[in-house]
Amino acid sequence: MTPDVTTAAAGTASLVQSVDWVAIAPPLITAAVALVVLLADLFLPPSRKPLLGWITIAGLVAALASLAPLRTGSRSTFCLTANPDACSYTVDQFAFVIQALVLGGALLTALLSVRDTKEKLPAGEFWFLLLSSAAGAALLPAARDLATLVVALEVASLPAFALVGLKRGDRLSSEAALKFFLSSVTATAVMLLGVSFVYAATGTLHLTEIATKLATVPGPLGTVAKTGVVLTLVGFAFKTAAAPFHFWVPDTYVGAPLPVAAYLSVVGKAVGFSGLILVTVVAFPSYADVWGPALAVLAALTMTIGNAAALRQSATRAHSAVRLLAWSSVGQAGYLLVPIAAAAYSSGSQVGATVAYALMYAVVNLGAFAVAALVARGKPLNRLTDYRGLYAERPLAALALAFFLLCLAGLPPGIIGLFAKVTVFSAAVNAGLGWLAVVMAVNVVVALYYYLRWTAILFRSPEAAEQPAEAARPRVPAPLTVAIALTAFVGVVLSGVPQLALHFASVTLF
Repeated sequence: MTPDVTTAAAGTASLVQSVDWVAIAPPLITAAVALVVLLADLFLPPSRKPLLGWITIAGLVAALASLAPLRTGSRSTFCLTANPDACSYTVDQFAFVIQALVLGGALLTALLSVRDTKEKLPAGEFWFLLLSSAAGAALLPAARDLATLVVALEVASLPAFALVGLKRGDRLSSEAALKFFLSSVTATAVMLLGVSFVYAATGTLHLTEIATKLATVPGPLGTVAKTGVVLTLVGFAFKTAAAPFHFWVPDTYVGAPLPVAAYLSVVGKAVGFSGLILVTVVAFPSYADVWGPALAVLAALTMTIGNAAALRQSATRAHSAVRLLAWSSVGQAGYLLVPIAAAAYSSGSQVGATVAYALMYAVVNLGAFAVAALVARGKPLNRLTDYRGLYAERPLAALALAFFLLCLAGLPPGIIGLFAKVTVFSAAVNAGLGWLAVVMAVNVVVALYYYLRWTAILFRSPEAAEQPAEAARPRVPAPLTVAIALTAFVGVVLSGVPQLALHFASVTLF
């Protein structure tokens, strides 16, 4: 072989990338199981369709198990040959925690959905869409370039539109899906415009390279870069349900099947905040003077609007329990934004408080939706008044819901909720955002009222006309019982040893 041929061969070989299959295993397994479910649905007779749900649950358990080798260290793949430090996929401590949260949330959603796919929802379509969305959600926190980030975000979002509208013939479901779809598509278009401006100003899509080049953008391109940063943040603000981009939340949660509403409130929120953290802290640190104040104002506005609307929910209104959880999730989104805003004024390590808070919120909010799904089996209107006397009818479910609500309020015995709020509050104070800490404190007090009002309803004596006969009480499916018990157990453990959750307050992206 001549020297020229040898040199050419070596150059060609350098372009061939090795894939770290262990690093990409969680989203890959989830996507593979989605394809298996899709194909199996074609051949299984209707009487065997419930098998698809158990295949989905087994696949999500396998995806969670594949995270075990990733719990320490950092692994990267799909890196540039010219710059090995610029990679498209990196599993670090941040990505590991968010992937565990996302896949765990999808698993609990699957447990909540087993009975619904037997009675109300088309099984094959539901399980395929859930797994597809979970695969995109698991990919996103490890994405380290804007192209992968946007693709992962849309893979997580597009199946969610269909899941919301999967109750065929239901006007509320169709309306919710349409509103969710149109709003999300508009936000995505704005975000893509912002990404294109950032690319025009920097000439790269990798987050670490964007961070370097944005710091030295030539004067004529400064306005383009700043506009791109703002538009990109607007797109992610919608995904996180931050005000004033929150208007789709209550109607979407009410119209969607309850397990899907639970999925959106936890996994959808985790996806949005993961993307927001990556673009602000990793890609746009040199523009912290732009996104820092903007996110601080958004945080204050979001928590205030969410809590004020939750406070106004009428206990006798149809679906008022789900609406209260929906507005509560908007308020909680405001708390989650606080440490990200604080990162602009101090250091990127502040975002660990968002991760710790998201972990607490995911566990207890899924538990609250699980109990709501249990109550809805006998009282489909799911009003707050339908929970009156729940302790007399189902004491364990009532105690579990009371615990979840107290965690969300930040009161004992929900110690993990209190510690998570203190961590977020400390992030604001340490960053010098005293005014935002005051706004948060006021909103926490406001939220106490509607959380405690709902808790009190659980323990009131049921009215004589509402006391059901023992034989008429609907049977609770075993998977639903497991979901409630599992979330309650994890919440109790975290409250007993809050350091387990608050350990993630030190999570970093580097």
